[in-house]
Amino acid sequence: MDEVALIREAKSGDLDAFNRLVLAYQDVVYAQAFRMMGESEAAADATQEAFISAFRYMGNFRGGSFRAWLLRIVTNACYDEHRRRKRRPTTPLQPLDSEEEEIESPQWLADDDELPEETAERQELSTAIQRCLDDLPEDFRAIVILVDLQSLNYKEAARVINKPVGTVKSRLARARMRMRDCLQDVWELLPAQFRLVGEETP
Repeated sequence: MDEVALIREAKSGDLDAFNRLVLAYQDVVYAQAFRMMGESEAAADATQEAFISAFRYMGNFRGGSFRAWLLRIVTNACYDEHRRRKRRPTTPLQPLDSEEEEIESPQWLADDDELPEETAERQELSTAIQRCLDDLPEDFRAIVILVDLQSLNYKEAARVINKPVGTVKSRLARARMRMRDCLQDVWELLPAQFRLVGEETP
């Protein structure tokens, strides 16, 4: 994929070029929305809103990481949705499949090559991480998702949330401490970032 060419064409209004960018980044954007929102339906809505906004404001993209630019848009879409929910609280429904069965984990986490015990561990870890993320303040949640789950560096994360790098480092350190305390029950299943609290990310 010639991303630079696709972005140039999308900025000139080429919908086909933009749709190719959507296909390339939809999993990344949905993963960010799912972790921010904690449920699949809300994540899908935020993802859709993010791509609509991205197409509308393609002219505002001035270069750099297109991925980080999209993550900024979807993160802001999630902030907006959280604010709407605070004004009009609702009881979230468990996501259901076509047979009205509860979905245990989103499709983007699936791995067809996993052994049953690996699947169980992944689902246990995913559920624990989501529970602890939901308990974090919104600003902390966004940073730990961007850096520890989306693998952005400090500068990219700072651009996404429109804050100084120092703010990113401070929030990440505090978020990791809270996540570490919350995730004691699944400590051995954790990625290295959560176990090595306080170490720098390049």
